[in-house]
Amino acid sequence: MKIIRTSILPFHGFSAINLLGVLFVHPGVYLSNEMMNHERIHTAQQREMLFVFFYLAYVTEWLVRLPMRGNAYRNISFEREAYANQRNLNYLKSRRLFAWRHYMRRTRLKPVTSTR
Repeated sequence: MKIIRTSILPFHGFSAINLLGVLFVHPGVYLSNEMMNHERIHTAQQREMLFVFFYLAYVTEWLVRLPMRGNAYRNISFEREAYANQRNLNYLKSRRLFAWRHYMRRTRLKPVTSTR
């Protein structure tokens, strides 16, 4: 994975962003083994979805999760898979194709209802 240190990407509040298998990292950010594994999981997700379909699905799921309780970003299935397995440095050796699908459903997520 190519790593580019830049102050432009990622957006404020994030340490790194993986775009097309290239990791953009703010200068001075320590890349731990867990963070690198997290980003490698994203690269695997992107490749299996031919990159463009990954980004379409990612943005669509984020939009669907915005009105739900909790953090929309953290509840995206791609992020849930990466966060759940970032400490397992051998995860990618046994990861099945489209493993992120198992993280799509979450019983705790419910649409926010009005309290009027």
